[in-house]
Amino acid sequence: MILMSPTSYMTITDEGLDGLKFLTYSRRSTTSLFLPNDSTSCREASIGRRFKLLGLKGSGAMTAELPDDQKHQLILDQMAKDPAGRRGPSLIKEAIAHETGIHLTSTIISLGPHHEWSCDGHDKLSVIGFPIWAVRDVWSGRWLGVWVVPNNWYMQTVAYLYLSLVAKLGGQIQAHSLCVQFGLMSKAGMPLQSTTDCGSETVMMYGLANALREQFSPELGVVKIGPAHRFLKSVHNITIERGWGQLHKQWGANVKIFWEQGVELYDPTVPKQYDLVQWLWLRLIQQELDSFVSRSNDHKPRTTPGKSKSLPKGVTPHLAYSFPEKYGATNCLQSIETGIVEGLMKEIGGGELVEFVPLAYAAKAEAVYFSLGLGELTLTNIWSVFEAMLPHM
Repeated sequence: MILMSPTSYMTITDEGLDGLKFLTYSRRSTTSLFLPNDSTSCREASIGRRFKLLGLKGSGAMTAELPDDQKHQLILDQMAKDPAGRRGPSLIKEAIAHETGIHLTSTIISLGPHHEWSCDGHDKLSVIGFPIWAVRDVWSGRWLGVWVVPNNWYMQTVAYLYLSLVAKLGGQIQAHSLCVQFGLMSKAGMPLQSTTDCGSETVMMYGLANALREQFSPELGVVKIGPAHRFLKSVHNITIERGWGQLHKQWGANVKIFWEQGVELYDPTVPKQYDLVQWLWLRLIQQELDSFVSRSNDHKPRTTPGKSKSLPKGVTPHLAYSFPEKYGATNCLQSIETGIVEGLMKEIGGGELVEFVPLAYAAKAEAVYFSLGLGELTLTNIWSVFEAMLPHM
């Protein structure tokens, strides 16, 4: 089949269309390359039908059908050609398409740990007063932090947690990481990109991510590494959303059952009782979350046919995260001045943003708890501990 066009444009032949597989054009863009004459209609649907007959596929279909090992090898081959780490996912995607004719989605091309953080709040426990916010590394699937907070819809709280993680992870910047090329030597570290849903509580985090990149890694703005922060619909923020499903399934539903066992013991309108419950349940829930994170990070994920992910098979998130070079990946943590981060944390409200009770009360409760020799706090004994401590508060 031949669709003729003026000589200044391309002639629409099967061979011509097949040659387009090496280009990064959509059907609409491909259609614009051809100018039909009076007798021939060249529409987007026509190009689509010819693509289908010739077996030419878009990035989504090609990514889903290509075996994982082949996809990973294509990405690793491109990364090997860029030891300085200057090419982001978009450039890697384009290079693969131009050299092989294989189109992959940008989402599968992750450079390694801290290339992207997936962040979100979890509200299943908000009904009992203990909302959660968390960050997960996209490449490895490793939980980087999960916190129970007084309010996960408050933008200062979200920004504080983001900055606290940046401050905490700076010591993990390694000599072989992408950040080395910029000569960054301090101890606070941020990802190449953070991702959240479109909630208003993430606005300050968005501003901080962009400001910190502009200040400390301006070079990233001139390469196709992607924005410092991007917004997605919740259903598309897949890494963290899948994690929430596991958290609720393994643990969250049980917490509510144990909470309801104290309904006859606890009157939230009595300040003395309310403060003690806030202190006890914060302590217990955070303890349980830390345990969940530890188990999840050491769990080998099940391989699901047809699911595309850059994490090597049969590897725990913790191992992949700790030794990315073994899997052809790079630690992408970007270094930032620690003092700047700490100053920002203090400026937006400091540690009080994540505290359920005043520090003086927390110190007193801690002393009473240990003086009574109550042992380990668990879901099964928390209301007994509440009854034992209440007369001393």
